[in-house]
Amino acid sequence: MLPRGSIFGQDAPSNKLNIALIGAYGRATAHYNAIKGENVVAICDVDKNNLAKAAEVFPKAKQYEDWRKCLEQKDINAVVICTPDFSHAIITMWAMNRGFHVYCEKPVAISVEEARLVRATYLKNKGKIATQIGTQRHAIPNFNRVRELVKDGAIGELKSVYAWGDRQIRRPGYLPAAGEPPKTLNYDLWLGPAQFHPYNPGYFAGGCGSNCLSWNMYWDFGTGQVGDMGAHTMDLAWNAIDAEVPTSIEASGEKFNPEVTPVELKATFDIPANDWRPAIKASWFQGGEMPTSPKGYVNLKNIGHGAMFKGSQGYIIADFDSRIVMPYGSKADMTYYKPRSTENIIPDVGAFQQEWIDACKGNLKTSCDFDYAGKMSETMLLGLVAYRVGKKISYDGASGKVTDCDEANALLSKKYREGWTLNG
Repeated sequence: MLPRGSIFGQDAPSNKLNIALIGAYGRATAHYNAIKGENVVAICDVDKNNLAKAAEVFPKAKQYEDWRKCLEQKDINAVVICTPDFSHAIITMWAMNRGFHVYCEKPVAISVEEARLVRATYLKNKGKIATQIGTQRHAIPNFNRVRELVKDGAIGELKSVYAWGDRQIRRPGYLPAAGEPPKTLNYDLWLGPAQFHPYNPGYFAGGCGSNCLSWNMYWDFGTGQVGDMGAHTMDLAWNAIDAEVPTSIEASGEKFNPEVTPVELKATFDIPANDWRPAIKASWFQGGEMPTSPKGYVNLKNIGHGAMFKGSQGYIIADFDSRIVMPYGSKADMTYYKPRSTENIIPDVGAFQQEWIDACKGNLKTSCDFDYAGKMSETMLLGLVAYRVGKKISYDGASGKVTDCDEANALLSKKYREGWTLNG
């Protein structure tokens, strides 16, 4: 005898997602347990060895080398994307255009144009599909506790926010040609929409590009720390401030390298006011660049990836798992602040991938959908644009155009290899 729910309820075969796993090994292994309970009907990878490993877990799934052919399979209704960053937006667009629910590893895009198109397409289909970007740290309860402190006035009126990451990966430039790709790897499909660069095994440390730290520092393949830990760490701040895209951006860092994204970078964004806070400045620091500590005895560098919120009556300093409140000023006695009752705290996200699976079967709502993630990604990518032009730029979020720098507008989009279409 089986529990009734296993036949007629949420676990019934008719109520399971038919999932295509695109990018089937490496980072994808973090999703195996979450999707095992669904119908994984397709697996896709450019490396035959990766496909074989995934097939051991999902033996009934059809196997593909080319994700475009995979998306033609008739019974698919949901897609999990674990490919390199430079193909995230294009696969996401093709999947949404076919009405599929989408979970995509971060970042959702590597250009401003990609981020805007992904967000706009999701909003057009919001009542039909569930989306989630892979910032899984968002499920840590501390994210909600920080948001509550900021919104409820624990530090008075919010003035500014800072986020930083200290990962430092230096590369001199694109790797030179070095031998031929292994016969198991379709290197041309791995490159996909990215500009051609000759094969070098250095791009594949950790196995067929599964280690993003092998390739994401290069402009044609990624956005460096902006798209890597920046997507996680800015999320800690972004979750608390209910932000739209910035009206102006300025950035500085190490000398520009046309092949490699910067290690040292500081970007500051002017974020418009909303219904509960004034206009604020939000800043991103990486590669050793840091905000000024509110007190000499607080060494922010001891927090490898963190966020700080400055208010009229104090600071909140947080990492992914914890936070501290530092009141300041003669009136910062915190009598003005009343903590939420237990029944009024923001509910935990729970299992991050499961949130998306449940949303696909239910109300379509997730905590990091492509509206939320698209705006955050667009903002961070504008920081790289400002860095490349070397001056402050003004931005019209409605049109997606820089209003005072033609050179910056030319950097909002990417050129794809012949035969590859973003909005396909």
